[in-house]
Amino acid sequence: MADAATIQRLRAYLRDLSPRARALLVGEMESRLAAGGDLAGAELVLDELRLLAREHEVAAPRVDHSARLFFKPLEPFLIDGPGLHRHPGRIARGSLDSLWAWIQRDILPDDAKTLDDNVQAALRTGDTAQAEYYVRGFQDRVSSALSDWLRQSETDARLRRQMLAQVGTQYPVQDAAALHCVLRSRDGLDSLAARLPPEMPNLVSDQLDDCKTMIERACVRDSDLYPFSLLTVMNRLVAPWQLIRLGVKAAGSDTAARVAETPFGVSVTIVLSELERKVERLRDDLRQGRGATTSASLKAIHDSSRGLRTELDLPVNSSWGRSLSALRGQTADMLRLEIESMPGRVRRLLRPRPNADIGPYSALDPTEVDETDALVAFVGNCRNFANELAINEMTQRTCGELQHYLDSGTQGLLDALRQSGPGERGFRLSQLDAAVRLCATVFGQDYATQLGKAVEVATAASVAAERKVQPKSA
Repeated sequence: MADAATIQRLRAYLRDLSPRARALLVGEMESRLAAGGDLAGAELVLDELRLLAREHEVAAPRVDHSARLFFKPLEPFLIDGPGLHRHPGRIARGSLDSLWAWIQRDILPDDAKTLDDNVQAALRTGDTAQAEYYVRGFQDRVSSALSDWLRQSETDARLRRQMLAQVGTQYPVQDAAALHCVLRSRDGLDSLAARLPPEMPNLVSDQLDDCKTMIERACVRDSDLYPFSLLTVMNRLVAPWQLIRLGVKAAGSDTAARVAETPFGVSVTIVLSELERKVERLRDDLRQGRGATTSASLKAIHDSSRGLRTELDLPVNSSWGRSLSALRGQTADMLRLEIESMPGRVRRLLRPRPNADIGPYSALDPTEVDETDALVAFVGNCRNFANELAINEMTQRTCGELQHYLDSGTQGLLDALRQSGPGERGFRLSQLDAAVRLCATVFGQDYATQLGKAVEVATAASVAAERKVQPKSA
């Protein structure tokens, strides 16, 4: 039993969440519990969330357990985002609502209603196994119905147009085909996942051979399974770009044309698609001012790009080569805007200012200092990946400019501090504190420590000078 203090801390934390975030948390926790998950303290958290929902008159959403259980086989292949680009073997998570509505309305409406009633009844009695049994049978019937729809739509233009209008996703035919493929092969994909190691740091030697053999066995009767089987392996790779090694292995050559001729050639397309998603995520992070949190994205983009270029003989005029060049160019353009803005941000923060421009007892905005330091660290991090991301010259020039400015500009700030009066001393100190922090990021802690000592000496000199000019009391 949680003590009162713990409950109070929990309630305070949950109150700080937005109503939407609380509603989403309720839905996710109820879904996990319905699927048989064991969440420590779940009932306590749910009770508090429901209480807050009632207090704010925000109803927690009723979880559609039937849909969640139905789409469970798709979990390894879902991607977040709007799904504006087609990725082999992937379905946008946001497309599931449209697919479920289509199934309920146009594919098996009566069966869907019966399924929902049966699943809810089973879950009310805590019989998760029975609920899963009902869902499994429904998955089989949907798979069979989708098979008929897809086959007929290939020759019936009217039916194909109808399907495009009804499904309501960005790629309706492809999404329906992916759902059909995963549902009919869910056991084989589960078996493949069960045989794979939980984590593969490096896909080489025997492990590479084993993965190739397992994929070939899983796809022996259905070549459409290759993208899903490859993604199942990719989910276990510490370095996902290494998936292309299966294509090279199958071709017995690193020549792109030879790799493309094999069923494993889609591995290269998958890695390029994943790289495209990483570039899009980096763009979103930079637009929202989260440059300081992009280290992992930068490394992933760098490693994927280098892996594609070094492990494949990839002609620049091939479709794969053009895709890679375009993604590297997009990355360089995005980073250029951030990198080239950094010196100006630092100069605006640390520029010496006349006393008339300084408000009495003012100081630099701490948030602006934090953001500038984060940007400096971000540019420094870019240097680690500069060659592969085609930003080497740019980062060298920008970092050199920053180093020169910090090395030469701090003396002027120290001189201004020595001559400052009480009204502007706080602002001068805040500038030098920011300079010390930036120097620690750029030059290292030893340099920053020396500058910090110089700041202490200059501060003491300023205070001593002020005391000399103060009139003696009578």
